[in-house]
Amino acid sequence: MESITAGCCPAFSFLSSSVPKRIRRSNSYISNCCNYYDYGYKSEKKNKNDINGANFLNSSQHLYYSHSQNLKTIILHNNKALGQVEVEQLEGSKADFGYENLDWPSPNDEIPFWKREFPLWDLASRASAGVEKDSDLMHIIHVTAEMAPIAKVGGLGDVVTGLARACLLRGHNVLVMLPFYECIPKDYINGLALINTFSSYHDGNWVPTNAYQGEVSDIPVIFIEPTNHFFKGQNIYGGSYNELEAYLFFSRACLEWMQVTGRQPDIIHVHEWQTGALPLLYWDMYQYLSMQKPRVILTIHNMEHYGECSKEQLSKCGLDGSVYATEDKAIDERTIGHNPERLSLLKGGIVFSNAVVTVSPTYLKETLCSGWLASTMIRNRDKYSGILNGIDTAMWNPATDIYLPAKFDAHNIMGKKICKLFVQRGLGLTVNDLSLHTYSSHQVPLVICITRLVRQKGLHLIIQAIKRVEELGGQMVVLGKASEGQVEREFQDLAKLHGIGSSIRILLMYSEELSHMLYAAADMVLVPSIYEPCGLAQMIGMRYGAIPIVRKTGGLADTVFDMDNESNSDIANGFVFEGIDEASLNWALERAFLHYREKPSEWDATVQKVMQIDNSWNNTAGKYIDVYNSIRVRG
Repeated sequence: MESITAGCCPAFSFLSSSVPKRIRRSNSYISNCCNYYDYGYKSEKKNKNDINGANFLNSSQHLYYSHSQNLKTIILHNNKALGQVEVEQLEGSKADFGYENLDWPSPNDEIPFWKREFPLWDLASRASAGVEKDSDLMHIIHVTAEMAPIAKVGGLGDVVTGLARACLLRGHNVLVMLPFYECIPKDYINGLALINTFSSYHDGNWVPTNAYQGEVSDIPVIFIEPTNHFFKGQNIYGGSYNELEAYLFFSRACLEWMQVTGRQPDIIHVHEWQTGALPLLYWDMYQYLSMQKPRVILTIHNMEHYGECSKEQLSKCGLDGSVYATEDKAIDERTIGHNPERLSLLKGGIVFSNAVVTVSPTYLKETLCSGWLASTMIRNRDKYSGILNGIDTAMWNPATDIYLPAKFDAHNIMGKKICKLFVQRGLGLTVNDLSLHTYSSHQVPLVICITRLVRQKGLHLIIQAIKRVEELGGQMVVLGKASEGQVEREFQDLAKLHGIGSSIRILLMYSEELSHMLYAAADMVLVPSIYEPCGLAQMIGMRYGAIPIVRKTGGLADTVFDMDNESNSDIANGFVFEGIDEASLNWALERAFLHYREKPSEWDATVQKVMQIDNSWNNTAGKYIDVYNSIRVRG
């Protein structure tokens, strides 16, 4: 085994400044030998003998390579004395995944690696490949409180963007209507312009309101901006204004805008409690004005958020709130006989919509069997369906992801190993000293958990996982924000406990960029939810080759099937536990770690298998379009 400076391999060109030019150009030899690297350098081809016997040594970094014509390994060796790292080359067909200018991070960097500058997305051309156009086209307007990436708090924003783009690509006329939150980053909006001003009713007054138009992720968006104090502040939620009244205003303002501009969509698609009043407003007000054509569909993303509302508050949008205080309309049955009785905007939306969808078949079954809204769902069962969410496979694609230091796909997962090492180094996680020939990324499994830190997500199980993963000799990264002060303090204490140089990182924030990198780096993705209507993390994780470890509930039960269940062998893709106790979680983690360490070939095969599962929005969009067609008015 001979050595030359790492600069000769463009994948590690962060070292190239110290390498003689003639050696840096010798990448063509390496590309020919390993049948993998093809970086497109414009330098002249070199014969393999040009670097035979080369021994250009740098004091801190060396690239080790074999002169075998069928080179199987290019390794950057990890050695503390030399400050080196090591990467294993997998066999595979030649592919260029564009990581020739890799700049390895450090936890001491002034700018964290996830806050570096990145190229702009080019999603339109990638998303449209292979999508067939529908023949029977519709005009669809989404009315929503969230949209990724500009107004994203949870999965709702991802769903709206993914479904809207999927329907656009199938040829439908799609528009999204969104509050113009003060905190929206305007540089994410293409062609933003004020298109008209109108007035919309609130609490006895007509409020001047601006409508802006722009494009977000190639999707046309109308931004509604009232001239009062609604939607001001530095966050999507939690402003100083009354949120419920702001969303009541928004729901009516969207209908008012459609009326004054003459819009007659086939479908108005509302989401969650925030827009639950729109179906009431449509059928009891605007349908009697000039809007006879639209039909309304409601998607329930989480039944636990039901939009508690007083009769007086509902009346502020121009409806008579007392009319809806009946069991067959919008009253919260739990408050009947109380003083005061309360309404639920979500229940009202369920009753008044033409169709209701929730985000997985299993969650539909759960909502019919438990919870105070179960009786309402049963009464409306004929219009209620469960459609599993998809993921945006243009934005979540490890072969083209702009945030990744190395690209990869199911056929060449070398880039995933580089992503893992990149994240480990950037977060200061321990990278083991291993011998030159025995390095395997299987020796230290990396588990990630990307989630909102709320009780629904199984906080006690996440805390237990941190403990158990460390005991098992693995590494874990938690990325998420807490909405409750007590939860935030608890996780802050855990973050302090696990400092630089350990195996655990707890990052109390949300970063779209870092989330992409973590999925790419992860060996396993943990989703231990107490309940989970659908869940996107397990599907995104699989797309990036991270094996899911999940609790069997909601959409998790519809997408992850246990690898130790012989009856599921053809669809097995993860590790599943049913209990909400720590022992159940431990059992799943231990089985996952055992497979990872004892069956590396089988593990790699599973990684490649799960990366090819089609959880795209195109499949899901087809099912939504079937629902749209079942309720639309033709002619």
